[in-house]
Amino acid sequence: MHVSHDPAAAAAETIGFDAFLKVDIRVGTVVAAEPFPEARKPAIKLTIDFGPAIGIKRSSAQITEHHPVDSLVGTQVAAVVNFPPRQIGPMMSEVLTLGFPDADGKVVLARPSEPVPDGGRLF
Repeated sequence: MHVSHDPAAAAAETIGFDAFLKVDIRVGTVVAAEPFPEARKPAIKLTIDFGPAIGIKRSSAQITEHHPVDSLVGTQVAAVVNFPPRQIGPMMSEVLTLGFPDADGKVVLARPSEPVPDGGRLF
């Protein structure tokens, strides 16, 4: 399945609510962030705390344009936590950190507008 990063793209095909429930999107707090120069595209290695039920997970995120490394620790982010781990260069990415494209296609993180408990599931 290809996901378009074009903000003008049409909506994806209609799915049932059961399909939505299969995607486990949780909130977590970034506890560490570091540059990821080995990645093919500019990226940042994130370590994210999703609370006691899910724990600490790693992610590679192409968020360098809007999110300097030193601004990320303490930030809450949304991520898909039930995809299989994926090898990204020398690191294993365990979750997919979510964002939206700006007008130039650069990623802006999806974040709650108010602090919420880590591990909370999107509904």
